[in-house]
Amino acid sequence: MTTAPHRPRGDVFDVAVIGAGVVGAAIARELSGHHVSVALIEARDDVGDGTSKANTAILHTGFDAVPGTLESRLVARGHHALSAYAKATGIPVERTGAVLVAWNDEELDALPGLRAKAEANGYTHCRIVDAEEIHRVLPALGAGALGGLTVPDESIICTWTTTLALATDARQRGTTLLLEHAVTGVGRDEETTTLHTSAGEVRARWVVNAAGLGADHVDRLFGHDRFTVTPRRGELLVFDKLARPLVDRIVLPVPTFRGKGVLISPTVYGNVMLGPTAEDLEDRSDTATSEDGLDFLLAMGERLMPRLTAEEVTACYAGLRAAVDHSDYLIEATPGQRYLLVGGIRSTGLSASLAIAEHCRGLLEKAGLPLEPRDTLPAPPRMPNLGEATRRPYQDAGLIARDPAYGTVVCFCERVTEGEIRDACHAPVPARGLDGLRRRTRAMNGRCQGAFCGAAVAALREKHHAHDGCHSQGEDKDEDTR
Repeated sequence: MTTAPHRPRGDVFDVAVIGAGVVGAAIARELSGHHVSVALIEARDDVGDGTSKANTAILHTGFDAVPGTLESRLVARGHHALSAYAKATGIPVERTGAVLVAWNDEELDALPGLRAKAEANGYTHCRIVDAEEIHRVLPALGAGALGGLTVPDESIICTWTTTLALATDARQRGTTLLLEHAVTGVGRDEETTTLHTSAGEVRARWVVNAAGLGADHVDRLFGHDRFTVTPRRGELLVFDKLARPLVDRIVLPVPTFRGKGVLISPTVYGNVMLGPTAEDLEDRSDTATSEDGLDFLLAMGERLMPRLTAEEVTACYAGLRAAVDHSDYLIEATPGQRYLLVGGIRSTGLSASLAIAEHCRGLLEKAGLPLEPRDTLPAPPRMPNLGEATRRPYQDAGLIARDPAYGTVVCFCERVTEGEIRDACHAPVPARGLDGLRRRTRAMNGRCQGAFCGAAVAALREKHHAHDGCHSQGEDKDEDTR
């Protein structure tokens, strides 16, 4: 069941959420479970097309967060909440577990402190193991490991499907999705805030700033100067599925002040990932890979797992993380402005997303926004399965018998069918381009990177593409706020 969009009263939404990444989508979903009209505003032409699309895709337990911080509390809560939500919606998750590997005496000496930190965060399942145990569970690991710390509940997840599920859920609960609405200015009066965007004005009584890499810019539009975002580029290498037997769990370094460092991880798509790098930039749009970055990763891979670097590299990509000059999440309400900042959300934002949304709801209520829960809500959406651990459409004989389009493979590297392409074009939050199809189906994401199937996928998109030539996908055209 899809709920019609909650029409804004007098062309004014009760809440406008800026940023349709995983955190913004989660907040919109949470708020739209109440009797308020919600607009989810995104500068790009798709949800999850910024920081959320290019991360290490790990569902963290929060074992290594700084105890007592807001981040530690929300990641621990979010781990359980997102695990349950993934089960309800079909978001691919695999509970692989993780091992932190110590390569020198200093790192080995740090393991008891990391275990104590995990226990201070309420996570009591870590275990210190010796070198023999490390090499038993990770036989492909390079020589020289001295010991490690196991984290059995760390998991891998599909970040693409997570953001899409939350945005779809929000839409089905009545949220109005406004794509290609980059916020350029803010005007305020006693009752409302007017967001000036690249597609016209959006008026709202309350505003939530979950703009990720642009959160500091938006915050300054409201007259604040609380933090600065530094785009931190993380480059990653993706190895072919033939490498997956080498890595059945996440291999983590002992973390430093710069971050979690370079890891080796399986993916829910059946590949193995190596990365990320950590390079601070000035350009907030620079997601290009670099020769130095790739050389660094290959050198690290040769040290960590030499057999991995002998495998074929399927892809390399880079994502930008919103690094800030604060040691914790920056989630603060300014009641007088009817404004909530959700900034400084690091790579743990995926894991914490649902808990962040709950926390924001509580802050907004405390700040004066009436939030009465709705009596009934539509069931959570059931998302297409992109994971290798469970059956996909091309393997489902019953599904193919009912609809032969699911038996017509278009992308042979990733076994994506015509039925999946069609569905992605007509979904509640449809793919508006080839990159959107890639994130919704895995098409063009395999060995050939679209060289073989790209033309066929593009033709199918043109054939099946739902008409959405408006500012918000599938919303009522008379609800134009421009």
